[in-house]
Amino acid sequence: MKSDNNYTFAIIVSVVLHLLLVAALLFGSDFSLDEKAKPNTIQAVVIDPNTIAKQASQIRQERERAERAEKERLKRLKQQAAQLEKNRKVEEDRIRKLKEQQVKEKKAARKAEDDRKKAVAAENERKRKAETAAKAEAARVAKVKADKEKAAKASAEKARIDKERAAKAEKERLAKEKLAKEKAVKAEADKKAKAEAERVAKAAAEKARAAKAEAERKQKEAALNDIFAGLEDETVQNSSAKQQHIDDEVNRYGAIYTQMIQQNLLVDEAYVGKSCRVKIKLASSGLLLSVTTLNGDAQVCRAAKTAVTKVNVFPMPTDGDVVTKLTNINLTVEPE
Repeated sequence: MKSDNNYTFAIIVSVVLHLLLVAALLFGSDFSLDEKAKPNTIQAVVIDPNTIAKQASQIRQERERAERAEKERLKRLKQQAAQLEKNRKVEEDRIRKLKEQQVKEKKAARKAEDDRKKAVAAENERKRKAETAAKAEAARVAKVKADKEKAAKASAEKARIDKERAAKAEKERLAKEKLAKEKAVKAEADKKAKAEAERVAKAAAEKARAAKAEAERKQKEAALNDIFAGLEDETVQNSSAKQQHIDDEVNRYGAIYTQMIQQNLLVDEAYVGKSCRVKIKLASSGLLLSVTTLNGDAQVCRAAKTAVTKVNVFPMPTDGDVVTKLTNINLTVEPE
């Protein structure tokens, strides 16, 4: 601000000096006309050249000083502007670093808070799982205890019922056994009396029949001797056909037996695709004598034996040869 005042002062001084010089030139001459003088006469004023040169030199020096002052002022302004720009950049860099540091600190704070929340959540989850496991274990222990008490009560009740049933069954067995013995004694007596009567009648009938049969035998023997030779070939053929018939009947009755067993078989889905080979012994009347398993799935074999036992009596043909084959037969049971 002081430099601007000096520069303004120098300009004012220069202008004043110039004005003074012009005034001196104008008013230094006498332009009034002497009535007595000639019209074209001019009176001149002499100006000292040294004075003019001195004043011009002063004016030039003042101008040079003013220019130097202006240059100095502009230089200082430029230096101040450069320093201000430098300071501005330093301040901007400081603010930028401060903001970066604040961002980093905020990120670190957020991460620390997130980590803390995760740790708290994990700890809460661990406690929740521990509490859940503890409750589940307590419930399991309580259930095991309740199941044991229930099983003990059920076992005691079953033992009591079984004992009562056994006592009742034993009482009924003794009563039935007594009644059976009484019936057996009476039946034995009736049987002996009837058998004796039948024996006497049968002996008489047998004697008459034997006599008649002997006569018929002798009568037929002669005729049989004539055709005996021709029948030998036919007997061989009939024997082969008979054997085929026996095999066919055995297979047919075996299929019937298998179907009867299948109908009494308790089928489980786990049995499907499995089988069991059983050996059945029957009386000539078809009554089951025994059943044994030969090979196959253990579960299917147990179910098959139970099913055979349920059938108990199997149908029998009238052909004795087929019956003989069927009294000892092997069958394959395959659950469907």
